[in-house]
Amino acid sequence: MLFMKEHVTKQARRAKEASRQLACVSIEVRNTALLAMADALEARQEEILEINAKEVAAAKEKNTRRNMIDRLILTPQRIKGMADGIRQVVTLEDPIGKLDFEVVRPNGLKIRRVRVPFGVIGIIYEARPNVTADAIALCIKSGNACVLRGGSEAVRTNKKIVDIMKDAAAANGIPSTAIEFIGILDRDAVVVMCRLRKLIDVIIPRGGAGLISRVIEHSTVPVIETGTGVCHTFVDKTADQDMAIKICVNAKTSRPSVCNAMETLLIHKDIAEEFLPKVAAALIEKNVELRGDEACRKIFDMNAANDDDWATEYNDLILSVKIVDDVDAAIEHINKYSSEHSDAIITRDADNAAKFEQRIDSAAVYVNTSTRFTDGFEFGFGAEIGISTQKLHARGPMGLEALTTMKYLIDGDGQVRG
Repeated sequence: MLFMKEHVTKQARRAKEASRQLACVSIEVRNTALLAMADALEARQEEILEINAKEVAAAKEKNTRRNMIDRLILTPQRIKGMADGIRQVVTLEDPIGKLDFEVVRPNGLKIRRVRVPFGVIGIIYEARPNVTADAIALCIKSGNACVLRGGSEAVRTNKKIVDIMKDAAAANGIPSTAIEFIGILDRDAVVVMCRLRKLIDVIIPRGGAGLISRVIEHSTVPVIETGTGVCHTFVDKTADQDMAIKICVNAKTSRPSVCNAMETLLIHKDIAEEFLPKVAAALIEKNVELRGDEACRKIFDMNAANDDDWATEYNDLILSVKIVDDVDAAIEHINKYSSEHSDAIITRDADNAAKFEQRIDSAAVYVNTSTRFTDGFEFGFGAEIGISTQKLHARGPMGLEALTTMKYLIDGDGQVRG
């Protein structure tokens, strides 16, 4: 434990020192380095794929859940997507130094508020190697050093990605120690990270509820909660049913392992007899297991849902289904069980849509579209660091600006306070 603590602390200290250098690096140098990182990932993809294939095989031997396997697997197309994501970050406006407030006081003081980097961002995540590239790109672009700790299933894949990007960074004017990867598999390494308050400025956990809870429980470093998605879709009685089926199938099956996938479908009682069999058939065709309340099971043969189902993020082809009396009942259910991530209503009733938007207490609220759009890329932010489900500092998809804080600059010419 002592060795691990010393090792992790040493890495965080290196990142802290590098962060002070990185804060002074020009946007031109940062962008050039990011483009070199993207090119390097594609040029050296065979190295990544060889290691990743071994880790995927090992995960399958351990009977790892299929949704976790999906998150772990890399392909040439996914590596290209990682590289293209970095290139898109390059095209985004530099958040550092952005002026968002300016005033001249009656005493002549000129006060400005500008965006500045946090310093060191700790990112703790599970399985998905693409998070490694996204996190590094967003941190470097926003002038932050990063300390990364990925899941054990992909530790060698993640380390290879980090090594490739560190090499490209160092060759193009970025301190290589601005990117630190903790390869220690012991879960206590996470606890050590979470207590390095003077070295790490903020921690962002990306993963399931267990990981996020563990980080919050142990952290003395400020935490931005992300990820857990118990997302709902409510189909109102006035909904265009063909459109509703299309949206529901997309929200559940386009990529069930991600946090913006629908986990609970709510259906207005007045259309349940007609709509439920149609949407159920479409979902079952996509291999979705349905778990319904008693009212649903009277209409369509499916497994029974229990109280735990309503609060479960399946990250799999499983969907809980409930029939509700009206939009008010849907809102009550969602606000009780939602993780405040993404929730949707399908309706042609403008009043119900407005009520839903106003009363649902989630980071993203949708009308007549899929919850799968809660994503930094889809919102035009470029690659995202995560989706915040809390209310302080940042909420929803977190792009570059969410990785900065503020600084006040005050210019005078001799004023003193009386």
